[in-house]
Amino acid sequence: MSLRSEPQPPKHTCEKADQYMARLVWLHAQPLVPSRQYRMRTAASEATATVTEIKHREDIATGARLAAKTVGQNEFALVNLSTSMELAMVGGVDKSGFVLLDALGREVLGAGRIEFALRRASNIQWQALGLNKAARAFQKKQVPRCIWFTGLSGSGKSTLASLLEKRLHALGRHTYLLDGDNVRHGLNRDLGFTDADRVENIRRVAEVAKLMVDAGLVVLVSFISPFRSERRMARGLFAQGEFIEVFVDTPLEACERRDVKGLYAKARRGELKNFTGIDSPYEPPESPQVRVRTTDAPPEVCVEQIIDVLD
Repeated sequence: MSLRSEPQPPKHTCEKADQYMARLVWLHAQPLVPSRQYRMRTAASEATATVTEIKHREDIATGARLAAKTVGQNEFALVNLSTSMELAMVGGVDKSGFVLLDALGREVLGAGRIEFALRRASNIQWQALGLNKAARAFQKKQVPRCIWFTGLSGSGKSTLASLLEKRLHALGRHTYLLDGDNVRHGLNRDLGFTDADRVENIRRVAEVAKLMVDAGLVVLVSFISPFRSERRMARGLFAQGEFIEVFVDTPLEACERRDVKGLYAKARRGELKNFTGIDSPYEPPESPQVRVRTTDAPPEVCVEQIIDVLD
């Protein structure tokens, strides 16, 4: 594997870090997507890893640097990597090779070499706080949770999430609802609907939901969240029992019949690209805590199913 050897590392390379600049070659037919979690394996360590930025792709024949949002099969790239823990580098970070595997560690997806540790890796440390999640939850007299609704557009996620929030509010619970459309008006307004943007969309909202749970709230998240890998990532941010996945299992045909926003019609006419269920995939949950079918029961009954699990 030929990997070009610039830029030069800063003078103060360190032996352990959790953020790096690296060169890699992608080997899999499915492209590398920033913000998606992979397994990173070096000679001495293994951790969850995320490509936080693709600096550029590299044309090995010409040396040209090419702008890129993803990296395809047999393409080379310079990237920033973040890992879930500090990794020990055999022979120093500037000599350390690695492989990237799928999130479960079963299949090699890419390989590369770390160029150097990023300065930011040593500049940021956790700030000790005077209050913790337990204290905030005790004040609110509730168990903080993230209730994550997933399903196709038009499946009924927002309707159920809104009804559930009203029920919880009536029971005296402290809640907040994060809705996919609403969040795209602010926090995620810079994101489109490519696979890469969808992955980043979920990464951001999962981190916000984690902060809200840490504040002692019951947070409801209503996002299509089409990919299992990102829903798995979201679950991994929470303690055992804090993340409740609700699959709003409504068939595509029923969602199209509803088509409240007219989006399916636009997608069928080719006027709307990357639409989940039409020209972008939806990967249904394999073992959600709750599965509700809005074609079989009214919304109020579906909400009671979720309440039963929470109790």
